[in-house]
Amino acid sequence: MRQVVVDTEATGLEWRKGNRVVEIGCLELVERRPSGRTYHQYLKPDCVFEAGAQEVTGLTLEFLADKPRFDEVVDDFLAF
Repeated sequence: MRQVVVDTEATGLEWRKGNRVVEIGCLELVERRPSGRTYHQYLKPDCVFEAGAQEVTGLTLEFLADKPRFDEVVDDFLAF
């Protein structure tokens, strides 16, 4: 059985307020054991961080400025 564990970081907790994902990390498990395959991507959010969210993620808008937007990596993410 193949499973994928996914972790994300975002600009805040509420998507309705315009928050966006800024980091995606995935780990593939096969028969509940790590296969060695991973996926990692930083994303440009095109919005500001909510108060406190930047402290939690440790990321800055300056660092994310040259990263791709989600629509640019979605096909690779889904293929993983």
